[in-house]
Amino acid sequence: MENKKKNIDELSEKVLQGITKALKKLAEKSAASNKELVIGDKYGNVKRVPAKELLHKFK
Repeated sequence: MENKKKNIDELSEKVLQGITKALKKLAEKSAASNKELVIGDKYGNVKRVPAKELLHKFK
């Protein structure tokens, strides 16, 4: 049972790393084109943010 939880935790970590990598790549490409991205916050509010601003949060 402990081994199964460890496997799930490892898989979850890999998925989160992949999502982060994909979002960073999207922000880099959008920033190079001087575009905005649409994001949502934890309260459900949606807003447009310059990709360059988001890219700074990844560093």
